[in-house]
Amino acid sequence: MTVLSVNLNKIAVLRNSRGGLMPDVVQAGRTCLDAGAHGLTVHPRPDARHIRSDDVHALAALCDARRVEFNIEGNPFAPPRAGYPGLLALCAATRPAQVTLVPDGDGQLTSDHGFDFIRDHAALAPLISAFKALGCRVSVFVDVGDPDVAMAAAVGADRVELFTGPYADAFASGDATTALAAAADTAQRAQAAGLAVNAGHDLDQSNLATFLANVPQVQEVSIGHALIGEALYAGLDATVRVYRRIVDTSATA
Repeated sequence: MTVLSVNLNKIAVLRNSRGGLMPDVVQAGRTCLDAGAHGLTVHPRPDARHIRSDDVHALAALCDARRVEFNIEGNPFAPPRAGYPGLLALCAATRPAQVTLVPDGDGQLTSDHGFDFIRDHAALAPLISAFKALGCRVSVFVDVGDPDVAMAAAVGADRVELFTGPYADAFASGDATTALAAAADTAQRAQAAGLAVNAGHDLDQSNLATFLANVPQVQEVSIGHALIGEALYAGLDATVRVYRRIVDTSATA
């Protein structure tokens, strides 16, 4: 069964563009859960451009009260600074079910590549151990086609999250055959190494079902940008329900 985790970053972007408390990130989280989302995702960045540390604490409390999974994404190498205690400290304070490690720099508009395991494995291993000591399941962001994806298991990760941006671009261009084959191959190589597989980035209502039908045993999809954009037209509750129908259908296909 594939579960749906809704990323709330874009709600926070809208709030921060004006200041104040509207729209309310926690209320948006409640709405998503009421509509059937299996969990919530946030990606607090050190510059607090969207989700802030106080949001992380509030949403962790919501997920704990609802007994659903909370997933915190972030760069484990980013040092603490004013307003951002660091990813490990945030996880220590909130104990999310899952932490997804992403190698994004401060200047990146969005996450756009996975880890280089040849370069990063020695630095990743002790950090992954520290997150797991908090009781967090650890997923690491990987590029589709990465020949070293199995190394994620060697450094202690439980899962990988496939970066699906290139697949979404190929789907939009009209021919995703090669991208789907590459994603399926990467997923199978990760699974052969004992890793479970998540997926995320630019997945939407038009391309999600095709992805899940062709990539085996995807455990979780994390969707935010497209979902929030679609919700501007159809409403947040209705949009989350559409995504639930897609992932539920994929489980029985």
